[in-house]
Amino acid sequence: MEKETPTEEQPLTASQRARIERNRQKALLLRQARIASEPYPKSKPTTAAGPGGTKSTGRQTNKVVDTGGGFLLEEDDDEDANSEPVKIVHPAAPLIDPSELLCEDCGLAFIESHLNNHFDVDVCDKCKEENEHDMITKTEAKTKYLLKDVDFDTREPPLKFILRKNPRDQRWGNMKLYLESQVKARAIEVWGDMEMIEDEKEKRLEKREETKQKKYDKKIKDLRRQVRGSLWKKESTVHEHEYGTETYDEEEDIYRKKCLTCDHTLEYEKM
Repeated sequence: MEKETPTEEQPLTASQRARIERNRQKALLLRQARIASEPYPKSKPTTAAGPGGTKSTGRQTNKVVDTGGGFLLEEDDDEDANSEPVKIVHPAAPLIDPSELLCEDCGLAFIESHLNNHFDVDVCDKCKEENEHDMITKTEAKTKYLLKDVDFDTREPPLKFILRKNPRDQRWGNMKLYLESQVKARAIEVWGDMEMIEDEKEKRLEKREETKQKKYDKKIKDLRRQVRGSLWKKESTVHEHEYGTETYDEEEDIYRKKCLTCDHTLEYEKM
């Protein structure tokens, strides 16, 4: 059976080497911090001969060693040669995937950034200022991308946001700012694509215009009705009848007078 030849390992990139070096430095700092918290090893009580025999002094003479790290250590002079040295076990330094800290725009490695800390987006602060990584309020996002509250808070995963004071009036409370690129991705997830969002916007706009037109026509109709009513009342109050010559109808025994300006006829009897 033939043995499989080991494949050659790919060389580390510059960002990976930088990450390994940072992890090594963190491990050294952790080790120095633990040594600084317990700089002195546990000492064994010494015995000294006295008049009544041997007696424990409780202390022993130690040798001072300069560690070069800003503090001194003491070593036992009479340490047993056969005793095992104290082993200090340090936990392994946390391993961080180098790809998480490579800028998506420029490709350079970075330690931390505003977008990475708040929105889990691997973009450095320099590219954030130069490229389009705009923030958008929740109200603007709902209007522009036709989203609902459940699309922000309930749909998995919930969209991340930061709180900022309202620039118009701080008494109105904090406003939520979202990363517009994430909001746009959520809108495409809900609607399918941007074309469907634009079509829905046009439909809603047409429906809004129809509703406005209906309200306008109703107001015009009511206004015309009010104008006609006011003109009729004005004419009825201003007109005064001017009667002509009185006539008498013998058959009905009724007197009549007819208005000279309109068709009104006044009928009456005389006693």
